[in-house]
Amino acid sequence: MEVKKISGTKIGGVVFFGCMFIGAGIGMLFNEQEIGGAFGMGVGSIAMGGIWAYYRQK
Repeated sequence: MEVKKISGTKIGGVVFFGCMFIGAGIGMLFNEQEIGGAFGMGVGSIAMGGIWAYYRQK
């Protein structure tokens, strides 16, 4: 059985997408979807950069 190697790019993209939608969902609670989405993209970008850096070392 072959073990597939997962790249940091794929994982980082999923984390970015998830953070963006979580931010938009939190923004909906406060009736500010755009601000929540922008905040989610910022957090997602930082998280994606961290994941890329982590997997680059491996």
